[in-house]
Amino acid sequence: METRVLIHKQDFSWKRFFLQWEWMLVLLFIAIHVMNMNLSEYYWDSANLRDATMGFLDKAFIVLPMVFIMILGDIDISVASIIALSSTVMADLYNHGVPMSFAMLVCLGVGILCGFINGLLIVKFKELSAVIVTLSTMIIYRGIAYIMLEDQAAGSFPEWFSFLGWGYVGPIPFILIVFAIFAAGFGWLLHKTKFGRSVYAMGSNSTASRFSGIQVNKIKMMVFTLTGLMSAIAALFLASRMGSTRPNVATGYELDVIAMVVLGGISTAGGKGRMIGAILAIFLIGFLRYGLGLVNVQAQVLLVIIGLLLIVAVAVPKLKFGKGLSRKG
Repeated sequence: METRVLIHKQDFSWKRFFLQWEWMLVLLFIAIHVMNMNLSEYYWDSANLRDATMGFLDKAFIVLPMVFIMILGDIDISVASIIALSSTVMADLYNHGVPMSFAMLVCLGVGILCGFINGLLIVKFKELSAVIVTLSTMIIYRGIAYIMLEDQAAGSFPEWFSFLGWGYVGPIPFILIVFAIFAAGFGWLLHKTKFGRSVYAMGSNSTASRFSGIQVNKIKMMVFTLTGLMSAIAALFLASRMGSTRPNVATGYELDVIAMVVLGGISTAGGKGRMIGAILAIFLIGFLRYGLGLVNVQAQVLLVIIGLLLIVAVAVPKLKFGKGLSRKG
């Protein structure tokens, strides 16, 4: 009788290691730096590169929970509207005499509430997809912001508030330090905890996960609520950087965030991808925009380039010669 051996762990392979999608992102990242250096003599300046992160890291906070959402096989396109609403409420309260510290807490509370509503609707109305639910709440949240301020700006925030978006701790931007802390925390949560393993399981097969004892509804609501919170944190940094806010802020952020997550190797079908890929994609797209902006490349050209990168991200792992590219969880 033939003996069958079950192997629970694969032997390490350098080939498999270097065929991971993240290495493709590293090569793209290097290529973009080389291209930008050739386009502008002012690009390779350490102070400028450091300061450039302030221009795109506010939306990077939303990328972190969006990784969880897309691994679940869902999507949230209301995040930009949550930024608009939470920042509008904060500014309006401050302009009516509420202390800024309390207004900031309310901003976070509004984000949490919006995310909770998204999760609750998705869980309670299973016949509706996440894209339909969040499309509806996207319109509602931004609509409320317009009702509050119409097309006016609000702000005149205290001087100390600008430290969030423009401050430094030594030579390092404060926003970069905060993002690094959050990125490490979200990476740990996704890859090293039972919660993260449950998210991967739900993305692979939600029904099987439910019968395996995973609290599917609870986890989904937690992920969407967390996304609302991170959107509100992004609102704090964006409002600080702008010095004010208005109902149309962060327009298009949801598309940028989804582009970063997809380019980072997160499967749109759910169940696959790693946090490090999404983080690499944040800086890849961020420095691409910065470098091409130095030579006044039109925004439409940037969109074409980012679109091509997304096609590469989706298509290459499916090609025969890219069969070995890995997007493991």
